[in-house]
Amino acid sequence: MNTYFITGISTEVGKTLASAIITEALEADYWKPIQAGELDTCDTKKVKQLVSNQTSQFHKNAYALKSPMSPHAAAELDGVVIDLKKITAPKTKNHLVIEGAGGLLVPLNNKQTIIELIKPHYKVIVVSRHYLGSINHTLLTVHLLKEKGFEVAIVFSGNEHKTTEAIIKKMTNVPIIGRIEEEPYFDKNVVLEYATQFKPELLKF
Repeated sequence: MNTYFITGISTEVGKTLASAIITEALEADYWKPIQAGELDTCDTKKVKQLVSNQTSQFHKNAYALKSPMSPHAAAELDGVVIDLKKITAPKTKNHLVIEGAGGLLVPLNNKQTIIELIKPHYKVIVVSRHYLGSINHTLLTVHLLKEKGFEVAIVFSGNEHKTTEAIIKKMTNVPIIGRIEEEPYFDKNVVLEYATQFKPELLKF
């Protein structure tokens, strides 16, 4: 069984939706180690509402912080310090999808960032969404992951932008799992359709 870490090139690029689709495709377990803000409508609840299979289990956050801020700042407001020793992946005999927070270098405390949650055997899926500067952010993210020795793939999020995607494919030379289009809405049926599309590429990755 594999562990898939879902990261983004920035915030609000579609990580949670990608996580739901990948969780559904693999009937995997899902875990968000650190949730900052929106505790009543947290990412775990969002993913659970979009997944229709009966196999996936949804594991408790290691840290559930009140403020929608960078984890280090949200933790400070809550009077805690994020300790990586207390962030242990749930034990499961199933595939596991882990959703990060923001990008790889989002601070967790004064010394450590999100990338330090990623174990050597994890497969990393980068969610890339087109905006001015997104090529740079995508290349930096993939380059850092490759430099650290991780297996990397990309999911594109949002409407197709051919020139952006072409240069990213050429310069990263990593597998492309697929693209999540700008749909009018996302529900269990739409997520299931994407899960069916993504599954063959995920199983090859």
